[in-house]
Amino acid sequence: MDEIETPEPDKARSVPAEWWRSAVIYQIYPRSFADGNGDGIGDLAGVRARLGHLAGLGVDAIWFNPWYASPQADAGYDVADYRAIDPVFGTLTEAEDLIREAHALGIRIVVDVVPNHCSNAHPWFVEALHSGPGSAARDPFWFREGRGADGELPPNDWQSIFGGPAWTRTVNPDGRPGEWYLHLFAPEQPDLNWEHPKVREEFEDVLRFWLDRGVDGIRIDSAALLMKDGELADFDPDDLPVPHPYTDRDEVHDVYRAWRAIADSYPEPRALIGELWLPDAERLAAYLSPDELHTAFNFAFLGCPWDATALRQVIDETLALHAPVNAPATWVLSNHDVPRHVTRYGRADTSFTLQYRQLGAPTDRALGRRRARAALLLNLALPGSVYLYQGEELGLEEVEDIPAALRQDPMFFRTHGENLGRDGCRVPLPWSGQEPPFGFSPADAAREPWLPQPRGWRDHTVEAQTGDPDSMLELYRRALACRRGQSALGDGPFAWLPAPDGVLAFTRGSHRAFACVVNLSGRPIESPVAGTVVLGSGPLDEGWLPPDTAVWVVPG
Repeated sequence: MDEIETPEPDKARSVPAEWWRSAVIYQIYPRSFADGNGDGIGDLAGVRARLGHLAGLGVDAIWFNPWYASPQADAGYDVADYRAIDPVFGTLTEAEDLIREAHALGIRIVVDVVPNHCSNAHPWFVEALHSGPGSAARDPFWFREGRGADGELPPNDWQSIFGGPAWTRTVNPDGRPGEWYLHLFAPEQPDLNWEHPKVREEFEDVLRFWLDRGVDGIRIDSAALLMKDGELADFDPDDLPVPHPYTDRDEVHDVYRAWRAIADSYPEPRALIGELWLPDAERLAAYLSPDELHTAFNFAFLGCPWDATALRQVIDETLALHAPVNAPATWVLSNHDVPRHVTRYGRADTSFTLQYRQLGAPTDRALGRRRARAALLLNLALPGSVYLYQGEELGLEEVEDIPAALRQDPMFFRTHGENLGRDGCRVPLPWSGQEPPFGFSPADAAREPWLPQPRGWRDHTVEAQTGDPDSMLELYRRALACRRGQSALGDGPFAWLPAPDGVLAFTRGSHRAFACVVNLSGRPIESPVAGTVVLGSGPLDEGWLPPDTAVWVVPG
């Protein structure tokens, strides 16, 4: 197999103005990336110390999960102050330094904004509780009287996404039971009322606050949930009305048109990236109109089973969805909310949905790792941008045996343990050494990592994999270097090639100068593309492509 030369630094960091169309974006979950001060929780000092790893990996941008001031009831997605960094992560000055240091390495920065809700410790909500029923301070939220003789029942039957009712009853300043407030997530995350101008003005100012500090993009959490039907009527999810009472309502597009005007007001383009779990392709495409969001996460691809027919259908549907609005597709295999794909791909059923996590299902680790290697080459060869979740470059698996006493995810507690939640994909990264904390924290750390690391991860550390040509890490490094060096990759032309059943084969570039072949069948095949293999996810068998293996080929 031919070796790939790493591009020169200037070539490696040459990113077009519309950088989001072809970028490889690395997701950092801050509390689990690297711990700089020894308190067992990742922080900005840890990230700054490890920027060299990301530059060496070859990523174009970093997306940070929320790093703002927060009580951390939902790992920072309960924001109390967008203009301050949570002390567990560092300071605003450190964040500004990190942005500059990343930019010096040619790495752009994307931050999370969570517009659907805030923290119950946010000054607005604290004031609303203290002010009592009927006060103007409650207008930016969804406070309502309860049903029943004494208001003892929630205002409607809506359920929290984390489990249980979507309403919590307050206590009035005089100590009597009071109104209820809406929270589509945890009780510590009261929903904001986007009909109120104060809410819109605040978030527009938050966007400017971070864009003024050099942030290159904004990832919008739960982007379709902002607007609610003011009637707050009951509804049955199995007999869903149209429009939905709180998901994907037409009014939300006015919000994003205003945000796009802000993003476009900066001399260097800034990207708006939507988290949109929507099954309707036409409805999803509306968010990608030229005057709204630039890109959206591709959850259909993430949840697709490891099956050639299903993957080809998702790829076709993705490209067809994006073409009319001239938006780039995105490709993602894992993130902080889903079981890691190394584990998913080792199961009998490799599909995923939010309701079908399969945590604890039997997994063939070797099979999952082999498929994950092939999936990487498929992912990086498709047209558009790619998201990598921290640790996938190390081949990390979902950690499913975390003791109940150590779990942190509100999903676990809100469902009384029925849903194990998302802690298993959030375990702190292993960097070096033979024992936990594997270099995640300093040697003299005062506390253990906030979630326990498996001892078997000694073989998955950055240190253990560096220099091993067969390791997952070195495959990622070679693949990203090759992608930067191939002008046909990233955004651009794509065409399917004839291939045997169970095999995906396609070319990239206007002159079809590059091809990818993925064997998802159960048998070795002869490659349908003749030429030079420039990279493979695994060894070939006397020229034959084994099952669950992918290759990149320069035809000829």
